Amino acid sequence: MNIGLIGLGKMGNNMRARLKNAGIDVVGYDTNPAVSDVPDLKALAAALPAPRIVWVMVPAGAITDGVIHDLAEVLDEGDLIIDGGNSKFTEDFKHSEFLAPKGIQFMDVGVSGGVWGLENGYGLMVGGTAENVERAMPVFDALRPEGPRAEGFVHVGEVGAGHYAKMVHNGIEYGIMQSYAEGYELLDAKKDIIKDVTGTFKAWQRGTVVRSWLLELLVRALEADPEFHDIQGYVEDSGEGRWTLEEAIENAVPMPAISASIFARFVSRQEDSPSMKAVAALRNQFGGHAVKELD
Repeated sequence: MNIGLIGLGKMGNNMRARLKNAGIDVVGYDTNPAVSDVPDLKALAAALPAPRIVWVMVPAGAITDGVIHDLAEVLDEGDLIIDGGNSKFTEDFKHSEFLAPKGIQFMDVGVSGGVWGLENGYGLMVGGTAENVERAMPVFDALRPEGPRAEGFVHVGEVGAGHYAKMVHNGIEYGIMQSYAEGYELLDAKKDIIKDVTGTFKAWQRGTVVRSWLLELLVRALEADPEFHDIQGYVEDSGEGRWTLEEAIENAVPMPAISASIFARFVSRQEDSPSMKAVAALRNQFGGHAVKELD
């Protein structure tokens, strides 16, 4: 099995390693020549046997759009492009329609797992035809966590469905992180009776209904910096949360918890709050997202 992989950043490089560990031959390309296997996209196409599969793992928006348009110039009819970044699902429709006259197939995959994916595997939400899913299944099997295929992998529907599912996933993630963060702030504020905030969250990891991987990551962050002294309470939003709310409004689906979590991130840009420090620390733990350190 061969695949081309474009984008060898924090996630892409780990994905390349996991694929290689599974016996898949990977040709990687990145604008950073120090990590790239080939000098350009033309060389990447030449290094792959036809029909080719090329996975795009670059920032969403103009960069992804540019890569897909450039790939269309070097790939052939029957080749398959997979967008594994955090593109908005409406972009998938545009890319699929753009590639169709050239005979180039297209799929979208929502990927979750962050910087821990190399070790733990990635959750994959796939949009595309059943034929293309079957064609790329060895790649999906290599990337997803070990165990039953239903755990960590889903063929959600046609093109666009994978990124739509990932969008909702990230909206839910916003709400969960905000709840943990607000709980942290309240516990930390009650210093007259709460003597071990980190221990409290650590205890919740076993046997409680609020246990989760995000809780484990919060404990990890607290153990490293119990008061988040080195982190500003400033939190970015990468787009999926906003898109989730746009879809909620369009479909008249009430989302008070998720909408509140997004507005809380806007608050974080106006003042340095303890709860937003917790959210910033969580994003750094699971995704390697940059935090703003205090001077």
